[in-house]
Amino acid sequence: MEGKKFNPKKLEKLNNIERLKDIPPEFIRKAVGLVNVETLVDIGAGTGLFSVALLNEFKCKTVYACDLSDIMIDWMKENIVTKYSEIIPLKSDETKVPLSDDIAELAVMISLHHELNEPEVVLKDVYRILRKGGKLLVIDWKKAEMNEGPPLDIRVCPDLVKKQLLKAGFENIQVFDGLKKHFAIIGDKR
Repeated sequence: MEGKKFNPKKLEKLNNIERLKDIPPEFIRKAVGLVNVETLVDIGAGTGLFSVALLNEFKCKTVYACDLSDIMIDWMKENIVTKYSEIIPLKSDETKVPLSDDIAELAVMISLHHELNEPEVVLKDVYRILRKGGKLLVIDWKKAEMNEGPPLDIRVCPDLVKKQLLKAGFENIQVFDGLKKHFAIIGDKR
């Protein structure tokens, strides 16, 4: 179902700084509880707004900003990489992150889960790229009527995401409800 994917022609919406108020980077840092994040993977990075914010928040050495869209990858190469050499845009596909096993301490999927056609396959691949003790943070829109975000019928409930994380091998699943428009779920790789 391609209608679930964000339209890359609307990429300027992804650069709206208000998104960082809705999902503050400091909330992410506190929620994941990791002190040392040398390598972070931003899956579904879009224009890299959160890649930049999390690079600064965690003082990462490397942030892999993965996206399906050539438009987004090219935009990041032209507008982000020139300012932040630690950010490496990577073209990914729906189910595979083009990185080696055990490469990152933290992976994030922000406002992406509702777009996935095969979420369990994606989550298993994210598990593969995380180091032992690494964490995946999934943040997505609450399944509630509001004036922004994707259509209600494609939004997912936290309970479903939690089940999918467990099935992919993640443990110690924590659900956070401290955001107004979004839910957050963290899973650990043991």
